[in-house]
Amino acid sequence: MKIENPFDSGHIKNYILAYVSVVVIMVLFFIAASLFREDKVYEKKKFDTSPTKKELKKEEVKKEKKFHNSHIKLLDKAY
Repeated sequence: MKIENPFDSGHIKNYILAYVSVVVIMVLFFIAASLFREDKVYEKKKFDTSPTKKELKKEEVKKEKKFHNSHIKLLDKAY
């Protein structure tokens, strides 16, 4: 079985045509994707950076002192 040279047999035109058609399809998909793309504008989030003062009620202070006597430290807030 002898392999033919594509340059001598004229098949090189088919290879070049296939390559060019793939490139053209890729370019068309890129153009179509860039035309129909919608850029979303996001609002900038602002966080409250002012320090807050936590005021404890007298009852909470008593409960807090009660827990300091134990060996196990509990979380201040239940999640």
